[in-house]
Order: sequence, then C-alpha cells, then structure tokens
Amino acid sequence: MPRRRTASPPVSAPSGDGPVTLQMVAQAAGVSASTVSRILNGTAVVSQGKKQAVDEAIALLGFVPNPVARGLAGGRTLSVGVVTQSIDSPFYGVALRGIEDELDRAGYSPLFVSGHWNASEEARCIDMLRSRRVDGIIVLTGRLSDAALKHTARSLPVVATGRKLRAPNLYSLDFDNFEGARLATEHLASLGHQRIAFIAGNSEHPDANERLRGYRAGLEAACIPFDPELVGAGLFHEESGMLATERLLDTRRRFTALFAANDQMALGACLALQRRSLRVPQDVSVMGFDDLSISRYSVPPLSTIHHPAYELGQYAAAAMLCLLRGEKPALRLPEPRVVARESTAPPVAASARS
Repeated sequence: MPRRRTASPPVSAPSGDGPVTLQMVAQAAGVSASTVSRILNGTAVVSQGKKQAVDEAIALLGFVPNPVARGLAGGRTLSVGVVTQSIDSPFYGVALRGIEDELDRAGYSPLFVSGHWNASEEARCIDMLRSRRVDGIIVLTGRLSDAALKHTARSLPVVATGRKLRAPNLYSLDFDNFEGARLATEHLASLGHQRIAFIAGNSEHPDANERLRGYRAGLEAACIPFDPELVGAGLFHEESGMLATERLLDTRRRFTALFAANDQMALGACLALQRRSLRVPQDVSVMGFDDLSISRYSVPPLSTIHHPAYELGQYAAAAMLCLLRGEKPALRLPEPRVVARESTAPPVAASARS
C-alpha cells in the first residue's frame, strides 16, 4: 500500500521583526532547506505532498524569496543595468517604462543610471553597474564610443540604441531619424509650404544630425532651395525651441512653416509664435518629432513624427533577454510615420514676420 503523507505540525508565525528565512520555511514544511531552494527554482523532483507543504509554509510565514540570492545560485543576479541620459526626459522616461515592463515579465529588475550626455560619465556608470554584477547593460543612445561598447560586450551582453553596431555579445537598435525628418518636411511641402524653417537639435547628437540631413533631403525632393538662414540651433528642450524661434523671427526672414527636431522644441516654438501674435497654423504651421503624449493635448494638437519610445524600451529589453538566453535577437523598430494634427495646414496669404 502507498505511504500516506503525515501532515506537518501547525506552524505559527515567527516572533520578532527579523526576516523569514529559507531555513524557517524548511523547518515548517518538514523538509530540507535545499529542497525548498530547488522547489523555488523549479528544479526539484519531489512529491506533490512536499511541494504543497512548502507552499503552505511560505504562505503562512509570509516568506518572500530573494531573487538576487536565487540568481547568484545560478550565476546571475537577475538584474540589468540601464544607462539613460536624463531620467526626467519625456521621451526616455517612456522608454524606461518599456524596459521595466519587459524585464519584469521575465523576472528581471532594471537598475537605472544617468550618463547626462557625457562619455566619461557614461563610462563611470558602466563601471558602477559592473561592480553591482548586473547580467547585462542597455545603453540608450549616449556618447560613449562604439569601441567602448564593444569592449564592454567582451565580458557581458550589451544592447545599444541609436547605433548601428555589430559585435559579438552586442545588439543595436536604431530608429530611422533621417527618414522621419524627410517625411516631416515632405508633409509640410505637400501642404504648399515653400518657406520651411527648421530648429535643429544639439549637433553633438547623431540623431540631431540625421534629422537635419532628412530636412535638407525633404527640401531637395520638393525642389525647395535650402536657406541656412532658416535653420535655428536648439538643444532638444522647450526653452531652446522658444529662443531659436525668437531668433528666427528677429531675422525677419519669411517662413510659413516651422519643423522642430523634437516635440519639446516645437512646443517652445508655439509659445514664441503666440507671444509675437502669430497663430498656429493660420500664420505658421508647426511640426514636431517624437509624438510625445503631451503633443496630443497641446493647443493646437501638434503634428509630429511618431517615434515609438515605449517600443524602443521594450525591444531593447527583449533583445537583452535574447542575449542572456544565448540567442541572437532579430528585432527592428517600426518605421517613422507622420501624425498629422491641427498644428499644420496649407499656408494663407499672410506671411510670418516678427
């Protein structure tokens, strides 16, 4: 006859404020600590009765498994380092949420640090993350050299965005900023605009240079001469867009449309135009880039290029999980597309002047 399992004696919650340990769970369930560990890791071959006893002890004692300890037992910490540039960025904040959601589903935790668009600071961040024994590192754009990323990938998996890199243990994801800017310029030209101003981003950012190049390609495709006097310098934040627009208006160069290299600068541009008694889009059409959530609720709602921030984070995390499994990622970001809203319209007879 089969043996009948003897029920474990009643267990009371431990007294005091100390944490519940694996050994306490084992004692309550009447099994060894190694058996509890194997059950938690999913590697134990035990009877249903023992598994049920462990589950009941965990529930009664309120035991919370330590994922770091479990990971270390398997040679991993179940954590991924993420080097962003500015945690408070409206764009990268959404990307970080995508990373967090994707990693969480796989039982991994992200460790976020900011490089502040400084190569030496990014290098310091990577050294710190490696000292925390993260299983891999995701780098969101930044200024760290390709050679430095390849060197890091020799010792642990690396996923980099905003790059086109090939190296062992490294995967890169790049958005087509050139095509996005070309489409934005084409959209304005298709509405009939011939004088299209542009607010560029920081020239030290590769994506800023690609968007400037796309703007020029869009003008060329529409047979519109490039006028360097209609290009203003910005820094990817709202104030820089406002100041760049004011400088463009002060030159008294005529333009009926303005394309800013990101939504934040476009919103700043709208404020500068409003302060000069110029209406959007009746006097000046305004186009952005990124499709931030706030752009849907600006006045008027901003036309822009959809840049999938959340998907960027998701895909970066998914690529990292592939590398950690020893697999080769095969992921590509969606192509850029125009999101036409009320801030762009065909030009009217009046022209934009300060």
